[in-house]
Amino acid sequence: MDMNQYLEVFIEESKEHLQNVNDQLMRFEKNTDDLGYVNEIFRSAHTLKGMSATMGFDDLAQLTHKMENVLDAVRNHQIDAHTEVLDALFESVDALEIMVQSISEGGDGQLDVKLLVQKLQRIVAEEPAAEHADSSIEYDEFVQTLLSQTAGQGFNAFEITVQLERTCLLKAARAYMVFDVLEQAGEVIKSAPTVQDIEQEKFESSFIVILVTSESQEKLKASIMEVSEVESVKIAAVPIKKETEMQELVSQEEAAAIQEVTVSAPSKSPVEEKRHLSNNKTIRVNIDRLDSLMNLFEELVIDRGRLEQISKELNNSELDETVERMSRISGDLQTIILNMRMVPVETVFNRFPRMVRQLSKDLGKQIELQIVGADTELDRTVIDEIGDPLVHLLRNAVDHGIERPQARLKNGKNEKGTIRLKAYHSGNHVFIDLEDDGAGINREKVLQKALDRGIIDGKTAETLTDKQVYELIFASGFSTAEQISDVSGRGVGLDVVKNTIESLGGSVTIDSNEGYGSRFSIQLPLTLSIISALLVQMSEERYALPLSSIIETAIVQPKEVMHVHGQKVIDFRGAIIPLIDLKELFTVPNSVQRDHYSVVIVKKGEKTAGLIVDSFIGQQEIVLKSLGHYLPGVFAISGATILGDGQVALIIDCNALIK
Repeated sequence: MDMNQYLEVFIEESKEHLQNVNDQLMRFEKNTDDLGYVNEIFRSAHTLKGMSATMGFDDLAQLTHKMENVLDAVRNHQIDAHTEVLDALFESVDALEIMVQSISEGGDGQLDVKLLVQKLQRIVAEEPAAEHADSSIEYDEFVQTLLSQTAGQGFNAFEITVQLERTCLLKAARAYMVFDVLEQAGEVIKSAPTVQDIEQEKFESSFIVILVTSESQEKLKASIMEVSEVESVKIAAVPIKKETEMQELVSQEEAAAIQEVTVSAPSKSPVEEKRHLSNNKTIRVNIDRLDSLMNLFEELVIDRGRLEQISKELNNSELDETVERMSRISGDLQTIILNMRMVPVETVFNRFPRMVRQLSKDLGKQIELQIVGADTELDRTVIDEIGDPLVHLLRNAVDHGIERPQARLKNGKNEKGTIRLKAYHSGNHVFIDLEDDGAGINREKVLQKALDRGIIDGKTAETLTDKQVYELIFASGFSTAEQISDVSGRGVGLDVVKNTIESLGGSVTIDSNEGYGSRFSIQLPLTLSIISALLVQMSEERYALPLSSIIETAIVQPKEVMHVHGQKVIDFRGAIIPLIDLKELFTVPNSVQRDHYSVVIVKKGEKTAGLIVDSFIGQQEIVLKSLGHYLPGVFAISGATILGDGQVALIIDCNALIK
């Protein structure tokens, strides 16, 4: 047996437990009278300690053990949960996250935690004490899961108690010899005391080991007794629950109600809140497998389009009926696969409360972060990319959005500032709004900086609306900060934020009221792999326009086209919008004479434009394929798709066309 096969489970569950510790600590800090939070934290820390010891990550196990001592002292009213205690616990969580991250990246998870351990020991005035094997070994959920997975593989699980002779002088050496025997016979799952404590002789004369092996009890006992100074060996079979039973147990224990999350002190403690049990069974699936499944389905979508085209050409009723049924079934399959890839934005939002707490302390500000709609789901690809832009916007809001308490009081505000992070669905998009009740954006200051940097000229500055002025902070290198801050300066790097969001097929807009706050609104597509698009024809070439960017299509007569400063424009519902001839833009050979203009009206935020094409082909589900490393950065082209007849159509990036 190889413990590496459990490593992925360990990493995922460790991250979940650390996130729970983070969340409960944040809530407990706001209401230190409610010890229900401490019990929740203790449970996660205890499970993490057991998992770490089982997997052999001793630094993790040691630190969580010291955290347990502090938490136990708090819940037993031996110490108060003052700032020093909370800071030490938060610092411990940071260290644990670093170690788990190291393990997930292939490292050994080791970290020098001596100073942190000493700090936790000082809090409870604890002297390092020897671990004893007097109490029975604990079979936590993680150990039970490991054991259940061996049930159908022909292995036995034994609890082995080894008693050394009382006169043994080299206990650690004898224990090492016993472990050597056991590891040749099978896999050591857990020990009490821990392996680290046994190596340091922090035990009296006995220790307990859980072993998974194919050997018999008799053979094991005989092998161990051959080690010198072993007085006795007791071996008992461990009853193993089948994996299906464990899945049912886990699904019942972990099922919880989905609810709107606000990062503030809840009205009820976790102990008082009832959990809604779910009958759904869940399994963990490696994301690489989902990616492979998605790639295979994308090929199926391409072949589906080809079959639909062949069916139309042959005009066979039976074939039409079969293809229609296949299209309907594959459409349902597409929905299921896309839903499997959907991940709640909570996985990104979870790290923000801690970040805002620390930044608030560093800057001497009082800030409450409210999170709404954390259960809103996005494609995993989008989730992976959206974290860093949100971090940057949050740091800006904390640093230069929210004022210091004295300034807020002077302006008649509550000394505690509020940042509200909200996610919600609307159509085929997800919106993420980041709003603060801080100082807002100074219009004149932004304009002056833009003029100083040469981003705009004086004539242009006179014509800009407030919204257009605010968007200037997205210009490369733009900043209104008087000095560079360790946290951020409003506008520094916001061009990167904008570029990242637009590369995902999204957009970001700003609204601000000076003296009262600002709001950044991010619009994102639900998924990036398979999209609905309008196919258009230009001479012999075909292109795809994402439906998410299209308002409508129109036929425009030449007499309706006007010219302003050399630019073709039309009156669209009372607004003058520019026309862009895609044939000219992409230098498509002109073989079609136009007696009218076929126009696709597209939008980007508040901006609108009309794209001139030769003709409309129709709507179709397409698979978005990257152009790869050979054609990087092609203007206004976001990718390509393979059509039903095998031809390639380029996908137009409407956001890049609208300036």
